[in-house]
Amino acid sequence: MDLFSSVDIEPARKRIAELTQLLDHYNYEYYMNDRSEVSDFEFDRLLRELSDLERQYPDLASPNSPTRRVGGEVNKSFRQVTHRFPMLSLGNTYSIEEIVDFESRTRKLLGNSAFSYTCELKYDGVAIGLTYRHGQLVQAVTRGNGTVGDDITSNARTIGTIPLRLRGCYPDDFEARGEVVYPFDAFEAFNRQREADGDEPFANPRNAASGSLKLQDSAECAKRKLMFCMYFMMLPNHWEPEGDRSVGDIMTAQLSSHSGRLEAARQMGFKVQPYIKECKDIDEIKAFIDYWDNERWNLPFAIDGIVIKVNQVELWDTLGLTAKSPRWAIAFKFKAQQVSTPLLSVSYQVGRTGIITPVANMQPVWLGGTTVKRATLVNADFIEKMDIHEGDSLLVEKGGEIIPKVVGVDMQKRQPGAPRIQYITHCPECGARLVRAEGEAGFYCPNSDDCPPQIVGRLEHFVSRKAMNIDSLGSERLEMLYQKGLVRDVADLYDLTREQLVGLESYDSDGLRRASIQDKGADNILMAIEGSRKVPFERVLFALGIRYVGEVGAKKLARYFKNIDALMSASVEELASVEDVGEKTAGFIYDYFHDPRHQRLVERLQQAGLHFTVADLHINNVLDGKTFVVSGVFSRFSRDEIKAHIEQHGGKVSSSISGKTDYVLAGEKMGPEKLKKAEKLGVPVISEDDYLRMVSHEEV
Repeated sequence: MDLFSSVDIEPARKRIAELTQLLDHYNYEYYMNDRSEVSDFEFDRLLRELSDLERQYPDLASPNSPTRRVGGEVNKSFRQVTHRFPMLSLGNTYSIEEIVDFESRTRKLLGNSAFSYTCELKYDGVAIGLTYRHGQLVQAVTRGNGTVGDDITSNARTIGTIPLRLRGCYPDDFEARGEVVYPFDAFEAFNRQREADGDEPFANPRNAASGSLKLQDSAECAKRKLMFCMYFMMLPNHWEPEGDRSVGDIMTAQLSSHSGRLEAARQMGFKVQPYIKECKDIDEIKAFIDYWDNERWNLPFAIDGIVIKVNQVELWDTLGLTAKSPRWAIAFKFKAQQVSTPLLSVSYQVGRTGIITPVANMQPVWLGGTTVKRATLVNADFIEKMDIHEGDSLLVEKGGEIIPKVVGVDMQKRQPGAPRIQYITHCPECGARLVRAEGEAGFYCPNSDDCPPQIVGRLEHFVSRKAMNIDSLGSERLEMLYQKGLVRDVADLYDLTREQLVGLESYDSDGLRRASIQDKGADNILMAIEGSRKVPFERVLFALGIRYVGEVGAKKLARYFKNIDALMSASVEELASVEDVGEKTAGFIYDYFHDPRHQRLVERLQQAGLHFTVADLHINNVLDGKTFVVSGVFSRFSRDEIKAHIEQHGGKVSSSISGKTDYVLAGEKMGPEKLKKAEKLGVPVISEDDYLRMVSHEEV
């Protein structure tokens, strides 16, 4: 039987090797050379065939298989790893004079040694280190604090510009360092999707890249379309080339310079950007900096400066290190670009909760690689603080942020006698008089049930992923349903019929079709609406869009009052007694549920079959009377799962440690301040295993 199994597996082994080689080639051409040699359909077919074979013969699956590019691994805790070579930070400066000092100091220290510099782009992303052994990727680690970082290998494998297997000749054991960046086009598409899902957009690509690398589901990371740009190769003191041995001597010479190492990396299959120049003196360095200070906005990704390094590797030891950074390298950081442009008018946008946001409409100006003509003025206080007058020229910046921001007024261009901007007193959409609550910066429109942008905004919030998750209804379709009079509040969604939906269309002012619904679209919408009836009470409560009631607040209110009737009949004092619900929020909740229109809305949603009672998930009372604070990352549970587990066994979860805390349940990377406070108050700190023994009636 073993003999037959061995014989039967050989064709599979051969086909897996063929598919792997072919898909690796297609990936290399696509990610490194921007060339598609095969259709998406054919690529997906081959990938599916490889995936099927790996499922059938799991022992033949490689950790660096092309199938790992699409993710699928779930990592509930990111193991911390000590860097083999510390990831030092570079000395930074915004001053060209300090670059001159660096060059002069370097020349003095190296005396008569012949040397040059490399100038390269300073990527605005997340630094990581990739370890390769025998040409295979074995580990990816974030910079962390420079000494210890997080193991993100499963997520790194999904990034197309990170080679899983090297090509040609390569060192047997080395580390490739670089930056994970979020290309602008992919970042903007990602933010549009977040907004459609009801999430806040990320402010800049760097933050989004960092968050993506720490996603627990690698399949989600794969969707982000991140890019790795290599900038450094770390080699052990003694190394041997692998791959094509006949070129080993050539490679040894090539790796003696930083620029040679980057070229070698390119030949191994890394994405090494071509924007690198070898410079012989300070004049060439300055010219490179000046060029990229202007040209950076034409790049497809963000940079925030230029890195200058001594090119000859053997001279690095001569120059040495400071406590924090190498003396053979320095980073010049660009200042945020700023322009002055005339203010044409101020318009006012109405948000989902009625908050009014003033927007500056400016004369279009080129800034940071895009034409800018609008920027937020935040609120009335901001306009007053900036002392903005009609016809002023505004100073607008774009630093690491994608969104331009007004940072001041160009006073030299103010027209004599120009009047101050007067903030509006009535809603621009419905005409209601604006309100400003005590202690708040923004004005808002109180006419929440009859103000069109608020109604459509509430509909968008209601169907969003974290609320009712009716994913077939995007903002344009919802606006169309509102304009056609089919949906005026969220309860109307549950009265929609197929006959009403099929054939609906809407057009913009230029006569172009914005949205339409055909047979399949109508079926998908109705199916998603039907599925939303299963959403639990806390998410239904969040979906209602009550002012200041977020995800966490809705969950705590639902679990405290158990059902909608108890919540609607609660006094302001009772509402405020719920953890993390202050008096102001309690007042808004009370007013919401004592409005007859909202009472009718809840009644209609109940009739539609939505859940307004907390499901009884209680298992036993083994933790009755015990209060826990949860901190860190756990191996068997996510943070939310372990909190729910405590409550299911009769315990209570608190967010902060006090004298009333019975236990601190600590996972990996527990916050040091919480540990210090627990020790000071004498609160027992228990592990995940301790906790599981506790709920199993064993002694801790």
